Amino acid sequence: MLLVYTPCSSKEEAKFIASSLLKEGLIACANIIPNINSLYVWEGIVKDEEEFLLFAKCKEENKQGVEDRITELHSYECPCILQFSPTKTNTPFEAWLNNQ
Repeated sequence: MLLVYTPCSSKEEAKFIASSLLKEGLIACANIIPNINSLYVWEGIVKDEEEFLLFAKCKEENKQGVEDRITELHSYECPCILQFSPTKTNTPFEAWLNNQ
C-alpha cells in the first residue's frame, strides 16, 4: 500500500484529481485536508499560498500510474507528488484496499 501526498491549488482541483483517479481504478480512496498554508521559493520569490492537501491510498502496483495521472491533471508546472509506504496498516483496511 502507498499513501500519495500532493498539495493542490483549490478544493475543486483536489476533488477533480481524486475523482479521476478513483474512476480510473488507480486509487482506493482519498482525503482532502483544507486550508493548509505552504511556504516555498519559486523562481527566486518566496511564496505563501493557501492549498488543499490531497492524500490518496493505492496499491503499490499503481504508483507510476497515479504519479503520471496527477502530473497530467494538476494545474502546477511542477506538482509535489510524494509517495510513502506505511510500516503498519490495520488488517481490515489493507484487505479492503487490496480488493479495490
